[in-house]
Amino acid sequence: MRYLRNKISSVDTKVIGFNVGTNCGEYAGQTVMHAHIHLIPRRVGDTHNPRGGVRGVIPEKMAY
Repeated sequence: MRYLRNKISSVDTKVIGFNVGTNCGEYAGQTVMHAHIHLIPRRVGDTHNPRGGVRGVIPEKMAY
C-alpha cells in the first residue's frame, strides 16, 4: 500500500491524504463478490465535508 501511496503522491502533488475502504457483504454495499480494497486519493476541497471518511468520498454516489 505504501508503494501505491507514494507513486500516486509523486504523480499528483495535490493529493494530501487517502481513504482506504472495503465492503464485505451485500448488506455492507459490496456489489462484486471478491476481495478488493479501495485506495482513494484525497485533495483539499474534493468534498464539501470529508467527515465520515469513505462513506462520503463520492457524495453523488451516496444513497443513505
